[in-house]
Amino acid sequence: MPTLIELQHAIRQSLQSGVDGAASAFVVNEGLGAGERLGIYRNTSAGVLVTALQLAFPAVQHVVGPEFFEGAARLFAAEAPPRSAWLDAYGADFPQFLAQLAQAASVPYLPDLARLEWKVNLVLHAADAEPLEIARLATLGEAELEDLRFEPHPAAQLLRCGFPADTIWHAVLERDEDAMAAIDLADGPVWLLVQRTHGDVRAVRLSEPEWRVAAALFSGQLLGAALAAVSCAEPHALLAAHLARGCFTNFSLAHESLAL
Repeated sequence: MPTLIELQHAIRQSLQSGVDGAASAFVVNEGLGAGERLGIYRNTSAGVLVTALQLAFPAVQHVVGPEFFEGAARLFAAEAPPRSAWLDAYGADFPQFLAQLAQAASVPYLPDLARLEWKVNLVLHAADAEPLEIARLATLGEAELEDLRFEPHPAAQLLRCGFPADTIWHAVLERDEDAMAAIDLADGPVWLLVQRTHGDVRAVRLSEPEWRVAAALFSGQLLGAALAAVSCAEPHALLAAHLARGCFTNFSLAHESLAL
C-alpha cells in the first residue's frame, strides 16, 4: 500500500507527463482500465486550468478566439502546472508565455493585454483595506515627511505597457468594434494604475512622472528620494494625487515600525 505522499507524486506525474507509470498500480481496474480512468482525470484537470485562465483573461480570449485560447491554455497548463490549490492565483506567467508563443506573434499587443488582465485579476482578489487618512500626515514635520515610507494598498497595482492596452481592454470587453478600429497601436507607452475602489476595478492612465513616483513608493523608497528622482515642477502634487486616489494604507518613518 503506497503512502499518501507516494500516491500524490504518482498522480501528479501522470497528470503532468501524460504517462501513467506508477499511478496505474494504484487505480482500481473495474469497468474502466486504469489508463482510461487516469485519462479522464487528466482531461478534467486540464479543463479546470483552462477555465481558470478563461476567467482571468476574458479579453485575450475574445481577441484570439475560443479555440486558439483553449489550445494555448492547454499548452501553458502542461508547461506550468499550478503551484497552489487556489486557482484564482493561477496564470501569473501566462502573459510571458503568450509573448513567446510564435502562433500569437501576429497580435503584438496580446502580451500587454494579458499583463493588464492579470493585474486586474490581482486587484479583484486583493484584500480589502482602508486607505490612509491624509490628515495623519499633517502632524509630521518637513524633515519627517522626507523620511516617510508608504505601505501600498493591496488593491492597487502598477503597469507600464508598450501598447495602449487599457484602451484595447475597454473596447474588447465592451464589444465596441468602432472603438477597437479607432485604436492607434502607436499610442504608447502607457503608464497605468490598476485599482479597485468601491468594488469596481479601473485602469487609470497616469503621466510618466506620476507613475514613476508611485512605483518608487510602492517599492519601499523613502518619499524624499522618490520625489527627487522625477523631473516635475511640483513633485509634491504627484504625491497628493496618489493620496487622493487612496493608493496607500499606512506609513512609517525610516528605521521605525509602521505608524499606528
